[in-house]
Order: sequence, then C-alpha cells, then structure tokens
Amino acid sequence: MTSKLTLDTRYSDDNYQQQLDQKVTRFRQELSRFGEYPIQIHPSKPLNFRMRAEFRIWHESGAAHYAMNTPGEKKPYIITEFPIGGPLITALMHPLLEAINASQILSHRLFSAEFLTTGSGQSLITLIYHKPLDDDWEAEAKILQDQLSIFVIGRSRKQKRVLSQDFVTERISVDGREYRYQQVESGFTQPNVGINTDMLTWASACCADEHQDSDLLELYCGNGNFTAVLAQHFKSILATEVSKVSVASAETNFALNEINNVTVVRLSSEEITQALNGDRPFRRLRNIDLSAFNFSTVFVDPPRSGLDQGTEALVARFDKILYVSCNPKTLMNNLNELCKTHDIVKAAAFDQFPWTEHLETGIFLVRKDSVQA
Repeated sequence: MTSKLTLDTRYSDDNYQQQLDQKVTRFRQELSRFGEYPIQIHPSKPLNFRMRAEFRIWHESGAAHYAMNTPGEKKPYIITEFPIGGPLITALMHPLLEAINASQILSHRLFSAEFLTTGSGQSLITLIYHKPLDDDWEAEAKILQDQLSIFVIGRSRKQKRVLSQDFVTERISVDGREYRYQQVESGFTQPNVGINTDMLTWASACCADEHQDSDLLELYCGNGNFTAVLAQHFKSILATEVSKVSVASAETNFALNEINNVTVVRLSSEEITQALNGDRPFRRLRNIDLSAFNFSTVFVDPPRSGLDQGTEALVARFDKILYVSCNPKTLMNNLNELCKTHDIVKAAAFDQFPWTEHLETGIFLVRKDSVQA
C-alpha cells in the first residue's frame, strides 16, 4: 500500500518566517565577502502562492491519485492536499480527479497532470498519457473542459491535442499599470505571481532614473516578463532568448501591452557576445544595426548555472548591471569578477520558492567611480 502524505503538516506562519530568515541569513553571509549591504527582503504568502504544479498520477486499488516522489526514493507518496498551490489549483484538484476516475477513457494510462494557472482566473491543465490520444479521448476531454471551465491539453509521445488554446493570460499590476502576459503551456513562467510582481517593481525602480536616450541589453528575456516593465525607462531594448516558444510569447506580450521599442532576437548569451565582439555575423541579426544602440545598462536573469566566462566579460563592459539570480552560489561566483569593476548599490531577496532551499535574489551594480544617477 502506497503511503499518503498530507503536505500541510509543516506549513504555518511561524515556520514560514523561520525558513525565510535562514535563507536570507545565508545570502547575507555570502554577500558579506564584498561588503555590508542592506537587503530588501520580499516575503511570499506562506500558502496558496504557487501558480504552476506538476503531479504524477498513481493508479492503485482501481483509482487514480495525485502522487509525488521524495528525492532519492522510487516509491511515490499519494498527495491528498497541496496547500502551497494557488487558489485555482487547490480548487480544481479534487473535481479534476473525480472526473478522471469517473471516465475510463480519461484515466486509462494517465501518468501525469500539470496545472498552469493565473492570479486573474484562468486555468490550463495538461494530461499526459502512455497511450495515443484519439477522438474518443478528445470528446471526453471536452466535457471535462466545459464542466470545470478550464483549458485542457492532452499529450502523449509525439502527440499534442489542444482543445481550445495552449496558453493562459496573466494580468500583473506594476506601479499602477496593468501588464498582460501570455503564458504558454510548454514555456517557462514565474511560479509565484506575488513575488514576480515584487521583482518587477524592484527592477523597475533600479532603472527609474535612466536617461531616455540610453538603451538596454537584456539576456535570457524569456516571455518578456521583465522586458515589458523595463521598456518605459529606455529609448530601446535589445532582448535575447534562445527558446523559440519564449521568443514567440515575448513578441505576443509586447503587442498585448502596446510596447514598440523592443527588438527581440533568438540568440544565446554566447552568440550575442560573439556578435557584439564582432567575432562572427548572424543571419538573425542581418536587419539589426548593433552599432546604433547606446547601451547604458545590461539586465541578466540567467539559468541556475549563472553567467559563463564570456558573458561575464561582456556584462562587465556596461556601466550598470541589473542581475536577477535563482542561485546565490553562481551569483557569488560571477560577483567575484564583476565587483572588480563595479560596486553593488542595491541588493534584494525574493522568496520565490518558500519551503525550499532556493532563494531568488537581485543585485544592482554600477561601474566604480561613476556618478550614480
């Protein structure tokens, strides 16, 4: 018999503050090698904060259950509650499972369910199978979609069946302006909408004093999450991203928000470094005059591996560096080099992932001996 796990046993307001304090203390200690800096701390809601979730589907005693695996263990735990899930996830979990168990077509060989929700009321659920999906499955899935007022996608090997749409649209208010973001099922999105709003507000404040004749280079722009907000502070932005799905979403999001001063190009950080260094031409840049940009600032939000050596050297050429990191350890490695040429003027901690060891952080650096705007 598979064990059942109720995830709310260790979650409380008191425990939340303790785990946040521990993470911020570690970050403060790591940052202290470069000096003592005030850190703006942005706590999350302790519960109901997560807009995305993925569950294994475990079949036992003739019924399907949500399940997770403890790292290092093959045996799954059946999940009966998920208190960190956003309001729509927690509201949909039980009705969805009841509907799946009531349909042999929906439950047969189902092995995973993925939730993508928004704070503005939209939900997309992807059901993933170890079987081909046919018209009978689609007919049942359409009933489920209508019954729960959600969007449904079915996936199996080399197959994707979209019933209505494969995205949701999030609405986020930053500094009194509402931004709309298309969030595609297979693309990366920030999982904690409250903390994402805090990060956008903080990044915007860092760039609020920029001169309107200066430009921004953004690496790893994703779906334009930060780009859309930062565009107001610069004459123009050159944004790069390697994922085709994210580039398409970014262009959609700029149109949704009537932003027309951003050029997004599908290049990796290594490739844009080569292009700016003049090492090699790229056909994807054939209609873009890099020499026409007056870059004052670079913004990076790299993967957990941080900046590679070449990108690190490129970033150090800019007067101002805005760095958002999901891994304080690789951030510190990059700061070992960047602090040779730049001073840290702002630092922030964002609890994007409560109840885990992960801490999102932000650092704003200005070239040494320059006058801060």
